[in-house]
Amino acid sequence: MGTAWNESRSEAVMGGAILVVEDEPAIQELIAVNLEHAGHQVLRAANVPEAEALVREVLPDLVLLDWMLPGPPGVNFARQLRSDQRTKDIPIIMLTARAQEQDKITKPFSPRELLARIKAVMRRRAPQLTEDIVEIADLKLDPVAHRVSAAGGNIDLGPTEFRMLHFFMTHPERVYSRAQLLDEIWGDHVFVEERTVDVHIRRLRQALEPTEHDSLVETVRGTGYRFRRALA
Repeated sequence: MGTAWNESRSEAVMGGAILVVEDEPAIQELIAVNLEHAGHQVLRAANVPEAEALVREVLPDLVLLDWMLPGPPGVNFARQLRSDQRTKDIPIIMLTARAQEQDKITKPFSPRELLARIKAVMRRRAPQLTEDIVEIADLKLDPVAHRVSAAGGNIDLGPTEFRMLHFFMTHPERVYSRAQLLDEIWGDHVFVEERTVDVHIRRLRQALEPTEHDSLVETVRGTGYRFRRALA
């Protein structure tokens, strides 16, 4: 199996892929335009069957789902996502005319309110997809500027190593297997060999070695890798 990963696509979706399931064309367009302007990749569906087909092809980072849809209602699709092992952890924000609750947006809504809610949910569920600057042990990563710095200087990283470091820094002290890292960093629909992870771990360590931050990337024998909060 080859490394069939499109680097240009990976850089373009730094803000995360969002599936918008909305049957009203004007509202769908308003949401999509604002999300794209904010740096997200937008997938569009007008009903549950279209949404199901898209999710089979691409696993979104978040779903914006209209409660009332033609055909099967949005709440049924939400339950379906929650019952599937592959999609159970995808954050869902419901677009509804009902009373507002957590992770629901009541119609009519402002684009600013919607973007703020998306950012809050992303921060809780997938911090590596936010624009927040992350800093651990004097190692700083700025996802907006796409810059990593330490000891007063910049550290040059390739696109994959940057994504890997961003994921590690937003999930410190947790052990991840190679398969889990492939899903989190490359995506669950990209088929590459697990040893590819080792190659990019080695490149990441080499880039961090001059500032001695390479020790933050720890090999957990027989399991995978962990990112430490402090230098060894």
